[in-house]
Amino acid sequence: MSATMQGSAVGNLPPLDEDLYRRRRRARGLHEDVTSFWFLLPILAVFVVLFLVPLAQTAYFSFTDFNGYSMDMSWVGLDNYKKVFTDPSTLQGLGFTILYAIVVMVGVTVIAIPLAVILNRKFVGRDFVRSVFFFFSVPSLAIMGMVWKYIFSPMKTGVVNSVLAAFGLGPVPWLSNNSLAKFCVIFIAIWAQIGWHATLYLAFLQAIPADLYEQATVDGANKWQQFAHITLPQLMPGIVTSTFLLMSGGLKVYDLPFTMTKGGPGYSTYTVTQSIIQQGIGQSQYGIGSALAVLFFIATGVVVFLQMGISNLITRRFE
Repeated sequence: MSATMQGSAVGNLPPLDEDLYRRRRRARGLHEDVTSFWFLLPILAVFVVLFLVPLAQTAYFSFTDFNGYSMDMSWVGLDNYKKVFTDPSTLQGLGFTILYAIVVMVGVTVIAIPLAVILNRKFVGRDFVRSVFFFFSVPSLAIMGMVWKYIFSPMKTGVVNSVLAAFGLGPVPWLSNNSLAKFCVIFIAIWAQIGWHATLYLAFLQAIPADLYEQATVDGANKWQQFAHITLPQLMPGIVTSTFLLMSGGLKVYDLPFTMTKGGPGYSTYTVTQSIIQQGIGQSQYGIGSALAVLFFIATGVVVFLQMGISNLITRRFE
């Protein structure tokens, strides 16, 4: 009896209006999209005001003779871009910037990975050693540059030359010789960033399951084989992140070379970012500085895009 009543009750329900259901579903989805848009609007506004608008202004000024403060300017076309490619200081700055970015990226990666592997092992005072290595990455590169400028000073107060003098050796022009100045700037850049990137790799190492190493040991794999076939593939996401940060930071470097050498001697440690600031602010040639900034923005974007593509290919290779 009850089953018959339930069957009749179900049979008496009105048929489902599929069109009404779809309309209500679309309305609910539209409401969620509008709500999401309002949450994203402040971020979009900041992005437009602080990035797109200045980028558009810089691109426009690169075709003018704007001096940075007077609105009395005229259209010069591609003249500013021609001056960029014929300016010796800018070309030297580009060469050192590329050298700096590549050497620092390779140097930090080659040293930070083995360091992270060592710090991941158990030994007495491990936490203290980890803290020491990370501590040197806390100060900014500008502060590092000021400190090491004093250490490498050619005067008697210079720490390194004072140590050399104690052993009867003559002073070394660390920051006044072209080759030595490049070496010092790049060396300090590598030294200052090893700790942070080693900590990044250490976080990825600690996420590797210990069972993988135990199984590899049972299978007869030695330490090098375990590193090549377990550790390195598991570290690939960290390597991609680290090299991306190092390359992008190296291309836009300004603080360390400027505080240590002011771009000298000559233009041996001159960088592209310093050239942009010098042209736009120091020499009131905002148009030329803007042209250089636009070219540098495009070149950096291309390099980062290629780097990410290569990194993705390598990551898929190790998966």
